[in-house]
Amino acid sequence: MPSPVLEAPRLQSRFVLGMRVDATSYVDATWRVLNWTRRRESRYVCVANVHMVMEAYDDPAFRAIVNEADLVTPDGMPLVWMLRRMGFPGQGRVYGPTLTLWILQEAARWGIPVGFYGGEPAMIARITDRLIERFPGLRITYAYSPPFRPLTPAEDAAVVEAINASGARILFVGLGCPKQERWMAAHRGRVQAVMLGVGAAFGFLSGLVPQAPIWVQQIGMEWFFRLLMEPRRLWRRYVRHNPRFVVLAGRQLLSARNA
Repeated sequence: MPSPVLEAPRLQSRFVLGMRVDATSYVDATWRVLNWTRRRESRYVCVANVHMVMEAYDDPAFRAIVNEADLVTPDGMPLVWMLRRMGFPGQGRVYGPTLTLWILQEAARWGIPVGFYGGEPAMIARITDRLIERFPGLRITYAYSPPFRPLTPAEDAAVVEAINASGARILFVGLGCPKQERWMAAHRGRVQAVMLGVGAAFGFLSGLVPQAPIWVQQIGMEWFFRLLMEPRRLWRRYVRHNPRFVVLAGRQLLSARNA
């Protein structure tokens, strides 16, 4: 991987149903995060899937939040396939849980302090224990599971102060979409770290949520695996979003081909 603190190449992007998705890779995304970290910049990264695209399609304010992010990776295979059809034939997946591991490995190597915000208390405790064992030398200086309600202004200010005081330069945010993206956008410039909204990665990293086999991920059926694991929580999301995405994305590709 290139050494940090170099000028990053310009991102190339496409818009899927109006939401930006960047043509990036694990190496490129990790390098950008380290670069911003070494420059002590406050940034935020979104990992995009069909759920995020449809939330953005339905809510212009949320769409603006994603489109203004510093990096939007193609987390879901349908977005990888869209980018391939839209001019990036070699595009691969940049999956949030895997990107998290790439960045943690480099953070351990470079001695960069990291933090975790989100998830449940038991999940956070397991994440820190498992990651310190997996990445010797990793410095986890902040880990907090916020209450499942909006924070008061005073509580939010205390959280920001605690994150900054911890020295964490990379903050993994696991509040779920669209809450985590809204949180990161509201805290860019206040939290002095690069923030990554990695959602389900907290559950996978803790070992409390089973992860789909690689072959299931590669054929774009991870959503179905997750539905089987958490039907009560996820069925409304998939029933509402997935069929509409197929129709609308198909129309976009057909319109582009005709044009």
